[in-house]
Amino acid sequence: MEFIKDYWYLILLLLALIGCFVTIQQGYIGVITMFGKYRRILRPGLSFKLPFFETIYRKISVQNRSIELSFQAITIDQANVYFKTMLLYAVQNENEETIKRVAFKFISEKDLMQTLSRTVEGSIRAFVASKKQAEILALRKEIVEFVKEQIDRSLEEWGYHLLDLQVNDITFDTAIIESMSRVVASNNLKAAAENEGQALLITKTKAAEAEGNAIKISAEAEKTAAQLRGQGVALFREEVAKGMTQAAEQMKQANLDTNVILFSMWTEAIKNFAEYGKGNVIFLDGSSEGMEKTMRQIMAMQQMGGKS
Repeated sequence: MEFIKDYWYLILLLLALIGCFVTIQQGYIGVITMFGKYRRILRPGLSFKLPFFETIYRKISVQNRSIELSFQAITIDQANVYFKTMLLYAVQNENEETIKRVAFKFISEKDLMQTLSRTVEGSIRAFVASKKQAEILALRKEIVEFVKEQIDRSLEEWGYHLLDLQVNDITFDTAIIESMSRVVASNNLKAAAENEGQALLITKTKAAEAEGNAIKISAEAEKTAAQLRGQGVALFREEVAKGMTQAAEQMKQANLDTNVILFSMWTEAIKNFAEYGKGNVIFLDGSSEGMEKTMRQIMAMQQMGGKS
């Protein structure tokens, strides 16, 4: 009997020794209670506790944690908006008061997740309810900032702080998405039509400018050509008059009839018309009366040239 008692005492002693030590993993902090009341915290590593009296109430993770949320909100113009968000949070610090808040604010981790989810969802719904459907996609950054401001207060009261909030996806009902696609397509067509109109206007303007410049250049060239033609005709007439005067003077000195040279010049003129007329029709009076009339006109021009 004594041996059996000693045996049980030995077993109890071993259990007591084993119960005196507890191991806390890295990234966790143990919360110790005694008789249901908070007593102290245990840091990572091997720690001592009173066997049978002190118990580990919870092991609080001080590592970063994330949660994905999906929910629906309604805009001021009664459009359904569907959100998918990712929330990254962690315990504020490893101070004893902070760990106490984390350990005793909620009954379990499940209750914390439910409350956190409802808080984020309520904040986003409150923001979206004051905006129109067409504005939501452009307000992603504003939504994140608004929710962070709202949720940070609650998390601090619970012993946590928000590290990051991301709105990963924003979608609408199928009918709204289709209408948005049609709006974008019509705007693209409108922009394309405006660009084409501007391109056509520029093309026509440049063509008109080019045509105007061409007309201007052609007019200038025609003006210059006309001036040159006029100068050529004047020079031709002047040279003809000089030649006729000189020829007449030479014939007078040689005691020849001037009608001979005039007749020769008349025939040369007709020959020149025939050779260089380029198809133009020139009507000349070839009768003897016509030739006589022309001869008198040439002689009158000769006399005028001699006086000058």
